[in-house]
Amino acid sequence: MNSIEIFSLIAGLVGGLAMFLYGMNVMSGGLTKAAGGKLESVLAKVTGKPIIAYLFGVGVTALVQSSSASTVMVVGLVNSGIMTLKQAVNVILGANLGTTFTAWLLSLNAISSSNFFINLLKPKSFTPFLALIGIGLYMFSKNDKKKNIGTILLGFSVLMFGMSTMSDAVSPLKDVESFKAVLTTFSNPLIGFLVGILFTMTIQSSAGTIGVLQALSLTVGVRYNVAIPVVVGAEVGTCITAILSSFGANKNGKRTALMHLYFNVIKAVTFMILFYTINAIVHFSFMEKDIGMVGIASIHTLINLVATPLMLPFSGLLVSLALKTIPIDEKEKKEQEEQEGIRILDPRFLSNPSFALEQARTAAIAMANMSKEALDKAISLLTEYNDEFAADVDYLERKVDNYEDQLGTYLMQINAHHLGVKDSHTLSVLLHCITDYERISDHALNIMQKARGMSEGKREFSAKAKSEMDIFAQAVQEIVNLSIKSLETQDVTLAKMIEPLEEAIDDIHMEVKRRHVRRLRKGKCTIEQGFDLSDIGTDFERIADHCSNIAVGIIEVDEDSYDAHGYIEHLKADKGAEFEKSVEFYQNKYMLPAVKY
Repeated sequence: MNSIEIFSLIAGLVGGLAMFLYGMNVMSGGLTKAAGGKLESVLAKVTGKPIIAYLFGVGVTALVQSSSASTVMVVGLVNSGIMTLKQAVNVILGANLGTTFTAWLLSLNAISSSNFFINLLKPKSFTPFLALIGIGLYMFSKNDKKKNIGTILLGFSVLMFGMSTMSDAVSPLKDVESFKAVLTTFSNPLIGFLVGILFTMTIQSSAGTIGVLQALSLTVGVRYNVAIPVVVGAEVGTCITAILSSFGANKNGKRTALMHLYFNVIKAVTFMILFYTINAIVHFSFMEKDIGMVGIASIHTLINLVATPLMLPFSGLLVSLALKTIPIDEKEKKEQEEQEGIRILDPRFLSNPSFALEQARTAAIAMANMSKEALDKAISLLTEYNDEFAADVDYLERKVDNYEDQLGTYLMQINAHHLGVKDSHTLSVLLHCITDYERISDHALNIMQKARGMSEGKREFSAKAKSEMDIFAQAVQEIVNLSIKSLETQDVTLAKMIEPLEEAIDDIHMEVKRRHVRRLRKGKCTIEQGFDLSDIGTDFERIADHCSNIAVGIIEVDEDSYDAHGYIEHLKADKGAEFEKSVEFYQNKYMLPAVKY
């Protein structure tokens, strides 16, 4: 071959490989987007049972066409605390079998027949039409789902075109004896194994390595003794993507990547030792025969079909190995306790905004429940003060502050991605909600500090004031509970119950203050007690206001708009009979006891 022919060959091979890898990446991304965050959500829920987690790992990897993509997804889920190492290991085992589907897909290129209809199954025959449909959907459709389908079709078409380009580029090599001699050196198990590892690490795709091998087998001819060690080496080399992804992860994320590496090393080394030991004894006759595209896919599948189910009962060993490599120390235990809940806001999920938004909503609900716990404990201190509960309120308030900071940043990062109308509104509600719940925790801290001051100053409310503040507190606790439940369930009916209760709480506050003034005039209360009551009452009323803000956001998103101020103005200007009936219900429910002065 002259220099021009060599250059054309290299350019065709490199260009074809680039298109192959790009097409796979585009197709995988389109499939992930089309799932709209559901893959990760389901993955996080089904991993309790090893067999289900294993089968789901197979299915997800076959769907997204990349064991690297599914393993990185698992690293993110473990890193965020959604999935444990024991759950993740079974998904990883399944991913190793699921990735073999790609080789079978590529094997369609080996179809050859004079029959017109059978020949239509060959990718060269139908991918141009898929590409045309794909570009039409991507360019002209305004629907996100159709755009994603277009992306999938385009990715698949580019992938197959890249495969065809590689095959065409290397076809002249079938008559080059020097290349056949180089290829024969790969039949040395150790050399072939290392070549598979290094090439896969370089391109970060085992499917890419197997694709190149299949392209060579289609045109040049590759023997079993060459293909087998390269395929096994590719299994180890593909771990590099998960390892690189884990660099920014916590220790559990790194352990997940190590489990993937350990399994593939154990699988590859065990196979190489057993297979070549047996071959040395019986001398497999097929080793010198051409393997073909289907043969490569079969070997790839067979190795994983045997290894992954066998490893499933012993998956705990992989967890133990990872934990021995990166042991849990006291600092990590403390960090896990302090950051519990926030870990679900993993940056890796930002590539799938719908799922990232769902994670943010989960964290917001956790934050809301912490604010509620802080309030409940603060209210209990008004009856009987103790330092332990006071410390809990202070700790919860600081934790809620941390949540607001983390959530606010994460939501703004999500906002930088393309979101549908519904997701955009939900994001707006969450941004407002986290501020409201942070303010509720601030008011809980105020109440705790006021309770501490009353305890230190040996001040307490009169029996009548205690009774009134107890009813006041019950109404406030109910409105907080309603706001959390409506946020969690997105129940608009519950959300619409909040504004009438908020108005009833305003009335309670006014009546409590009026009664206190009367007691003050009669000398039954002191000025200091009046300040305490007024401050706590103001905190209660403002908590109710924040719950009202949350409810309005939920209602407005359901009605496909977001204008909290406008909604409140309209509601108060046009109070219907149903609204007035609800206000009356809460006024009766939280009616202050009759008093005589």
